[in-house]
Amino acid sequence: MAAVASAGAEVPSYFVCPISLQLMRDPVTLPTGISYDRAAIARWLAAPARRTCPVTRQPLEPGLELTPNHTLRRLIQSWAASVSPGSAVDEEVAALRPVSSDEVASLLSDAAAAQVGALRRLRELAAECEDSRAMLESQDGVFDVLSRVVTSGSACSTAREEAVGVLASLRIPEQELIGVATRHSNLAESLTSVLRSSNLQSRTQAVQLVRTLADAVVPAWVIGLDTELLAELVGVVRDRISTRATKASLHALAALCPYGRHRVKIVGAGAVAALVELLLDDPEGRVCELALAVLDRLCTCAEGRAELVAHAVGVAVVGKKVLRVSEAASERAVRVLRSVARHAATPAVLQEMAQGGVVGKLCLALRSEQCGVKTKEKAHEVLKLHSRVWRASPCLSPNFLALYPS
Repeated sequence: MAAVASAGAEVPSYFVCPISLQLMRDPVTLPTGISYDRAAIARWLAAPARRTCPVTRQPLEPGLELTPNHTLRRLIQSWAASVSPGSAVDEEVAALRPVSSDEVASLLSDAAAAQVGALRRLRELAAECEDSRAMLESQDGVFDVLSRVVTSGSACSTAREEAVGVLASLRIPEQELIGVATRHSNLAESLTSVLRSSNLQSRTQAVQLVRTLADAVVPAWVIGLDTELLAELVGVVRDRISTRATKASLHALAALCPYGRHRVKIVGAGAVAALVELLLDDPEGRVCELALAVLDRLCTCAEGRAELVAHAVGVAVVGKKVLRVSEAASERAVRVLRSVARHAATPAVLQEMAQGGVVGKLCLALRSEQCGVKTKEKAHEVLKLHSRVWRASPCLSPNFLALYPS
């Protein structure tokens, strides 16, 4: 900012980030109403002890989404454009000037040749602001160009990772997704390679792209997925790269479960154990809901149920999520327990459910205002299925017996 001032271009105070004290490139606003430069506030929030607004000191929710301040950004751009072209304008000011369509087209042409510098600049533009991203998305053939780099056998790994990063940050229309998946038959194989990268950011972006493709429901692409890509998605859940990556992987796994034998493949990749371990760590509410949703779908097959009951704390940890996280989590947990009670209820499993407090939680769910009608109906069904065993169990306290359905 000093360079700007020395050039006679004094920066208005409301254009300056309260953290970095530099001109804001990408202003975002917190729920407290204070705007910061995205990079600065992201660094601030990355510290575990910093879950407050730096200016107001008000606490912030975990997993906070930063809201782009487009109005403030346009004001900064207008001011930057008004700075005299002949002055020694600071690089930060020049960088705020809107990129032209011709510049984007030139970068895309270089990116088609798998030039890492051009791909990296496109990724920066896509992340920079809404206007730049929209301009990139409007370029003819942009999604095909980037997909060709991702699936290219001659492009270096860095170029492929950068191309995945650009694609993951763009809003790809469903028809474009279908076209990309249809025309690039080795796309899944290429994404598997990126998911194995040592670059954690690239792995996160790759799983986000897989989620986008899975959510678009492209049967021609989904049905042909092999075990390796599914195993890498499970690996992202197991490795806990980031909350964003975990959520994206859980979304993708949930979307892929209904297709063919993917459930069995996902179970075979160790998904049940990975999900149980994730739930044991008491993740944030949304992650817990997604993990239980995937577990619910996996337990619709015998292999998934077998893995859950074989895990030392599998059934117990699912039971603990009832009435503990949210109504959605409770419903999904009860659905999982119903699958176990219906199809995998050996004497040992029934005893475990009584000893581990699962039966007690189901009794509480029947009377709780935190559970919806559907959840209560499923809990009632589970309790009725094995009432003779559980009513006679010494593990069930009189308090829970009083709540047991007649």
